[in-house]
Amino acid sequence: MELFLQTLVNGTLIGGLYAIIGIGMTLIMGVMGIINLAHGQIMMIAMYITWVLWQFLGIDPLLSLFISIPLVYVLGDLMARYLLYPLMEKESILPENQVLMTVGIGMVLVELARTIFTSDYRSVQTSYSDIVWRLGHISLSVPVVIDFFIAIAFTGAMFWFLIKTDIGRSIRATAQDKEAAILMGVSAKKITILTFALGSSLTAAAGTLFLPIYYLYPDVGPIFTLKAFVITILGGLGSTVGAIAGGLVLGIAETFGATYISMGYRDAFGLIIFLLVLIFMPGGLKSLTKV
Repeated sequence: MELFLQTLVNGTLIGGLYAIIGIGMTLIMGVMGIINLAHGQIMMIAMYITWVLWQFLGIDPLLSLFISIPLVYVLGDLMARYLLYPLMEKESILPENQVLMTVGIGMVLVELARTIFTSDYRSVQTSYSDIVWRLGHISLSVPVVIDFFIAIAFTGAMFWFLIKTDIGRSIRATAQDKEAAILMGVSAKKITILTFALGSSLTAAAGTLFLPIYYLYPDVGPIFTLKAFVITILGGLGSTVGAIAGGLVLGIAETFGATYISMGYRDAFGLIIFLLVLIFMPGGLKSLTKV
């Protein structure tokens, strides 16, 4: 029972970080109608920004959030403004071409990182990296717990933004019915670019939070792109609440699989859950949450 509870806690904590990756992709999917297959690569860029700030300036990864998020926001804005939205404006171009553009962006980001930093594995070691809190028989890694609560804060702030602000309402309206939103005076271009930048910012936050507990190399991006895609499908396309549930399910599934079967198959268990959802619940968890 102790091992079960420990595994459940670990899976939930990791799942909370996965959730903000999924929310970022879900926002982009809801407004743009495409899967951003450069999502994890954008996260990788944030991880390298965090690593450079720590390695050369001694800035703690948690403080790096105030730098990595704005920088990646600008990067996302430029990508959407000059690479993706021009394709969306052309009715003759299929949505698949926009997806292919994100694939190309991802490949460029990976090779750019490889050129600058080589393929070496890198990590960040802080003063609290090895600290563990004990709650009875449950061990809690301090960096993971801190990251989890920061992820909750980001998630809460995003929900407040989407529900309470005019821009947030415009984003939700565009995701629900783009044509009706345009007729009501919403600028499709402004909202599209803003949403892609916000989605990129969320994955940047995840990248910065993950770095103290994960390893970094150029090809780590595609791994998280796959996780984000799985979370989006699990939660139901366009559902932010579903993305949270999908992130938790993926984190718990991976952790239980790694604990009780084999660490080498950690990523495979999430894919198994993904396939089962596609077969038995094609609408994802959204079909249960109804949001």
